[in-house]
Amino acid sequence: MTGHTVDLRRKIDNAKELHAVVQTMKAMAASSIGQYEQSVESVGDYYRTVSLGLTARLRQRNAMTSLPAEHRNEQRPVIAVVFGSDQGLAGQFNEKIADFALDHLRGREDLLHLWAVGERVESRLTGAGLTIRGRFNVPNAVQAIPPLVGRILVANETQLAQAEHAEMQLFYNQPASGAVFEPVHQRLLPLDRAWIASLIETPWPTDNLPEVVGDSRVTLQALVREYLFVSLFRACAESLASENASRLAAMQRADKNIEELLEQLNTSFHRQRQSAIDAELFDLIASFEALE
Repeated sequence: MTGHTVDLRRKIDNAKELHAVVQTMKAMAASSIGQYEQSVESVGDYYRTVSLGLTARLRQRNAMTSLPAEHRNEQRPVIAVVFGSDQGLAGQFNEKIADFALDHLRGREDLLHLWAVGERVESRLTGAGLTIRGRFNVPNAVQAIPPLVGRILVANETQLAQAEHAEMQLFYNQPASGAVFEPVHQRLLPLDRAWIASLIETPWPTDNLPEVVGDSRVTLQALVREYLFVSLFRACAESLASENASRLAAMQRADKNIEELLEQLNTSFHRQRQSAIDAELFDLIASFEALE
C-alpha cells in the first residue's frame, strides 16, 4: 500500500477507537439519567410527607405571625449554592447555570456566601469575579447525594441557625421538555408566604386531623431542616440528570460526526486502494506489451 493509503488506514483505526469510547459514554450517560430521575420521583414522596408536617404545624394559631418577613432585605446574608459539574463533555451545562446565577446575584456580592458544587462551575464563577466560600465535589451516584447535602448544611450551620436573618438560594439545571435542560432558581429561605398559605389551605388527606405535641417551635425547626434537606437533594439529583442528558446529547452529536467521518475516510481509502490496484494492472499490461 502507498504511504497515503497507510495514513488513511491509521486514521480509520483511530476513528473506530474513538467511536467505541463515545458509544460507551452514551450508554453510561443514559443509565445515569435513569437512576437520577428515579431518585427525584422517590424523594417526591418524602417531600409530600414533609409538606404535610409543615401544614399541620402552620395551621396552629399565630403560626404565620411567627415567620420572618418575606420581602427582600438587602442587608440579609445570602447563602447561594450553585450546582455544576466536575467533568467536561457536557456542552454548555456549566456556562449556562453560572451566567444564570450571576444575573440573579448581581449587586449582593458583599453579603454573599457562595458555594459551588463542581470544579468547572467554580472556575466559571471565579472567572466572573465572585468569591467562592468553598467547593464540593459532584456526587458520582445517588448514594453520594445525602452526604453532600449534609456537608452543605453543616457548612452553613451558623447562618441557618438564624434562619430569619439568612436567605438561602439554589441554582441548578433542571431537565426540560423540548430542550435538554434549563437553569432554574429556587429560594428556600425565608419560607415563601404564598407557598405557606397554599399549604394551610390544602385539605388534610384523612378525617383524622393532626395535632402537634411538644414544643411547636422545635417541631417547626425540625420540619424546616427536613425541607432544606429534601430540597437540596432534589436540586442535586435534577442537576445530575441534566448533566448526563447534556453529555448524552453531546455524545450523540459526536457519534454522528464520527460516523460521517468514517464514511468519508472509508470512501477515500477504497478509492486510493482501487487507484493503486489500477496502477499495478496498468504497469503489468505495459510490461506485457513491451515483452511482445
